[in-house]
Amino acid sequence: MMLEPLLIAELVALGLFTGFLAGVLGIGGGMMTVPFITYILSHRSVNDDLSVKMAIATAMAAVIFISISNVRAQHKRGAIRWDIFKTITPGIVLGSLITSTLLFNILKGQMLAVFFGIFICYSATSMLLARKPMATKTLPSPVKQRLMGIFIGLVSGMLGAGGAFISVPYMTARNVPLHNAIATSAAFGMPLAIMSTCGFIYTGWGQAGLPAHTLGFVYLPALVILATASSLMAPVGVRFAHHLPVHLLKRGFACALYLQAIYMLWKGLAN
Repeated sequence: MMLEPLLIAELVALGLFTGFLAGVLGIGGGMMTVPFITYILSHRSVNDDLSVKMAIATAMAAVIFISISNVRAQHKRGAIRWDIFKTITPGIVLGSLITSTLLFNILKGQMLAVFFGIFICYSATSMLLARKPMATKTLPSPVKQRLMGIFIGLVSGMLGAGGAFISVPYMTARNVPLHNAIATSAAFGMPLAIMSTCGFIYTGWGQAGLPAHTLGFVYLPALVILATASSLMAPVGVRFAHHLPVHLLKRGFACALYLQAIYMLWKGLAN
């Protein structure tokens, strides 16, 4: 597959857009980038099974670079709960490895597309309803926290996302202050993304039908361009965050997620 100017332009536009949303809304890019990368690859002679898997793997690899700056900034502010991080991370690592090395071999890309579509619908609905969990509990035993870590790693690995959509509500519902929950979730993203990406590279190594410029299932041009463009645009989004109607942006973003969910469900069910 040639790296033509149109492909570069599409990836730059996607990176700028997702970076801006990340800065304004504090979201990761996986849920936005996976459907678009799937679409881009599908229209360049990559079969549906591989295009979905490559999109998920590439989005997850991009989380590594997004997490670096996030963790650095959050650590400087002392916002990360390292005690929670140390307890939950072993489960996240295990769950991410199970997904990237085992489930990616078992599940077809179409099944992953359906799972992605269902979960993205759930996330969009939660964003529209803006429900906040009642903080009525405390953190459970270390064993239960590690089990939750496994769940976070499993689900996030199948979505190409950093896991904040699970870990932040989980922690805030257990009386962890929101700013600490967000910061700790950002820290989770680093080991989750690194281990998942290593698994995606291992699982995809030597797969037939992969286009040029790939490392396992990771599509390197998309990774480089998305990571660069989103990093440049995220600070702009942060500056605009206090001047834009964020509640309206969230509604618009949720509607966009619904459209992408429909596309991913169609990719999974139409074959």
